[in-house]
Amino acid sequence: MLREQTKEINIGGVKIGGSNPVAIQSMTNTKTENIEATVAQILKLEAAGCEIIRCAVPTMEAAEALKEIKKQIHIPLVADIHFDYRLAIAAIENGADKIRINPGNIGSEERVRAVVDKAKEYGVPIRVGVNSGSLEKHLLEKYGGVTAEGIVESALDKVHMIENMGYDNLVVSIKSSDVLMCVKAHELIAKECPYPLHVGITESGTVYSGNVKSSVGLGIILYEGIGNTIRVSLTGDPVEEIRTAKLILKTLGLKKGGIEVVSCPTCGRTKIDLIGLANEVEKMVANIPLDIKVAVMGCVVNGPGEAKEADIGIAGGIGEGLLIKKGEIVKKVKEEELLETLRQELLNWKE
Repeated sequence: MLREQTKEINIGGVKIGGSNPVAIQSMTNTKTENIEATVAQILKLEAAGCEIIRCAVPTMEAAEALKEIKKQIHIPLVADIHFDYRLAIAAIENGADKIRINPGNIGSEERVRAVVDKAKEYGVPIRVGVNSGSLEKHLLEKYGGVTAEGIVESALDKVHMIENMGYDNLVVSIKSSDVLMCVKAHELIAKECPYPLHVGITESGTVYSGNVKSSVGLGIILYEGIGNTIRVSLTGDPVEEIRTAKLILKTLGLKKGGIEVVSCPTCGRTKIDLIGLANEVEKMVANIPLDIKVAVMGCVVNGPGEAKEADIGIAGGIGEGLLIKKGEIVKKVKEEELLETLRQELLNWKE
């Protein structure tokens, strides 16, 4: 897949853009002022595969908390700022590796310049973020409402403002909850913008609807070679965002590592609780560091043939099941031993 080449940006040691792989982001949903809870959630996200984390900074107490949070985590920390430019300055002074602002709601150009000057002093990248819900009145009038063209123009106007202040250590994000509008906006801005793009579908919804909308939208955008970091925005546990993001990237061939679990949809031949078994397998393999495909099949009749594209698999029958490698039956085992047999095979796997 041919990737769009952009300027390389260093976010607390994680390089994005250029020829670097797409990085996975998430955002905490704790009160940032609650250092203990925020650190605990970030450590869980790290374990799941999060590579960059963003925290809301709505108060000066939250900005000051970043310093202690940074000491206890191992991935770059991004401060999410709205409205008050002083919070952006404080976040930078307290160790934020990047700040996210919408210059349109920070206030006057002088206030934006104060933030830019502080970012320049500390060498901290600025993410210029524009959402479809924050378009300026003149752009709504120009385009007759919210449009992809309006989103892009708004973002580029803000980028040019900061460039004119002598700073180009930038990341850009343009988001909409309308998947097709979001896709079009990214196609447009990729032709105009030399900076890395953070990609996401905003307000995408609950785990079910959000996963579907994000997978469709991000899948199209990434397949077109656009995007340098991604976030799957979900109303729920942010760890789910990481799981979905990893699978999107792996499905597109943009990320290696991690076991891919495939399973049959079940039919009248199924003689075991395949749904439960497949879910157990998915949980079991989550932290096993192998880059292979595992199949979980519902019957011993079609299982071996259907699992031939997997590296290893299991197929269930009445009271017993099969262990399969590359479509070949290796051995029969008791039904209750299927899961443990598979686990042992994976723990002893040699790639």
